[in-house]
Amino acid sequence: MRISCPCCGPRDRREFTYYGAADYLNRPALDADASAWDDYLHLRDNPAGETRDLWYHDPCGTWVAVTRDTVTHAVIAAEAVA
Repeated sequence: MRISCPCCGPRDRREFTYYGAADYLNRPALDADASAWDDYLHLRDNPAGETRDLWYHDPCGTWVAVTRDTVTHAVIAAEAVA
């Protein structure tokens, strides 16, 4: 699989580190109860089809939100995360 880094162009997937679903950035509030934190840390969807994931491009240090299809492994879009 090839991912297009917004800074470096198309690169091999092995240059990136996968960090999970892009909604991973939606953390519970610091004062949220233990159940909310448990859900956030341990419960993950495993969808078949289009997803939006967070990847880190190791060589240039860019965070990239990648929209891809988990069935075909096709990368639909990749954009820098501000």
